[in-house]
Amino acid sequence: MFKTKMTEMFGIEHPIMLAGMNWITEPKLVSAVCNAGGLGILATARCTPEETREAIRQIRDMTDKPFGINQILVGPGAKENIEIAVEEKVPLVNYSLGKPWFVDEVHAYGGKVAGTIAVAKHAARAVQLGCDMLIVTGHEAAAHGAAATSMILVPLVAKMVDVPLVAAGGFYDGRGLAAALSLGADGISMGSRFMVAQESMVHENFKQLCLKATEQDTIYDNVFDGMDGRVLKTKEAEAMTKRGFPVVEAIKGALLVKKLFNMSYMQFAKLSLEMVRAEDGHPLMVLARQAVGNMKHMKALTEGDIEGGILFAGQCCGGINDVPTVQELIDRIIEEAEESLDKLNTLKA
Repeated sequence: MFKTKMTEMFGIEHPIMLAGMNWITEPKLVSAVCNAGGLGILATARCTPEETREAIRQIRDMTDKPFGINQILVGPGAKENIEIAVEEKVPLVNYSLGKPWFVDEVHAYGGKVAGTIAVAKHAARAVQLGCDMLIVTGHEAAAHGAAATSMILVPLVAKMVDVPLVAAGGFYDGRGLAAALSLGADGISMGSRFMVAQESMVHENFKQLCLKATEQDTIYDNVFDGMDGRVLKTKEAEAMTKRGFPVVEAIKGALLVKKLFNMSYMQFAKLSLEMVRAEDGHPLMVLARQAVGNMKHMKALTEGDIEGGILFAGQCCGGINDVPTVQELIDRIIEEAEESLDKLNTLKA
């Protein structure tokens, strides 16, 4: 059993968090992590406000434990999804890319705000803006880490701020948890490891692909959704790194986003302009690549299309070799972490 600033802040049993992953961290997986003693996170960036509210209520039907939502602030429905989370009094609101305008509203009902960072200098600013906790994402992570690895980034940030830190990127077992605590973190966030759990909705084809992968079988590039990110190595992922800008696919992807969020052409055009003008905004080329990436991501998750799909995954896939239940996984990680720290204590002179 580990007692850290993270476990104390949320009244949870274990310092283990489920990373927010679009389409993957659905109510079933979120509640399973909560019920096993960790902190489940619902990814809402792909949700309409109505879907966000429904998912939050589904989670509450399946667990009475604390949980959170994760929302990128530069994208369709961000403001509305945050407003829903505040109305529903979600215990933790985790954001990335943007300024958290909602801090006072969350604090008013006793909730907490966590910012996700991948660059050390952003840590102090996030705390100044009112963050109660930081998720510190290293280069090893799936999707959007930056250049610094967790080994470097976590202790740097630990020296800069005095809020709970959750280390993300490369963590999948108890030795990783013990290492993160030694580096100055108060817990770990796991995405790829929970993605290959029995409660995960990821298609079996891609779970098996993760099991077969080594630590060398991921690709880090900006072609997958316009931002530097890491995916599992597949035929399509490798092909994407060699192609030019996907004009036709970008148009199809943009129209799909418009349809999913039930927007008029005027609303869609306005949103695109707002995203480009945002403080952490992206050029239209990036937005178009995001649309393409979403389509290929869905091919992987729902169809299991190994030929045409892509799946965001971390380097830790090289250490994942089974498909346990969430409860089995968390219990095992805690036991391994305790054994690792006990072993280190025997090395004292």
